Amino acid sequence: MAIVVNKPLPDFEANATGGVRVSNTSHVGKTMVLYFYPKDNTPGCTTEAMQFRDKYKDFVKAGAQVFGVSRDNMRSHDEFKTKLELPFELIADTEEKMCHMFGVVKNKIMYGKKVKGIERSTFLIGPDGVLREEWRGLKVVGHVDEVLKAVKALKKASAKPAEKASEPVAEKPSKKVAEVAQ
Repeated sequence: MAIVVNKPLPDFEANATGGVRVSNTSHVGKTMVLYFYPKDNTPGCTTEAMQFRDKYKDFVKAGAQVFGVSRDNMRSHDEFKTKLELPFELIADTEEKMCHMFGVVKNKIMYGKKVKGIERSTFLIGPDGVLREEWRGLKVVGHVDEVLKAVKALKKASAKPAEKASEPVAEKPSKKVAEVAQ
């Protein structure tokens, strides 16, 4: 099943570092950022992970949880997470279930050979479990700031109805009450 922006995500479950089990149903009510990257300890992926690390507190303040996703195994993820001091968990999608669900497995040409690779992509999932934004085939530079901006905008948009509901409504006295007061 293909994912579509502004539609609920199909169910998924995956294991992450720290013994965390990640699923869309366990995160309902929370904004989630899933960033897919090709491989631990490669230059672009290391830069991207460090940029998410450096902005992590801003993501948390904006109400979002961040998860990195790749086909690497848990041992590789644990080492990568420790080496870079990442404050968020990494999902080990060794069977490529999430990669296929999100459509990030792509054919690439590497050294003249056709290989399956992961297209660097990020997905923003709203607290309602709906895919709100996607970035595919992206460049690392400036990307994390763009995602953070979208998370903040989503939080602001989600907060507006709640703010209106919690504002006290000034009641106008009825005509009879106004006449008695005179």
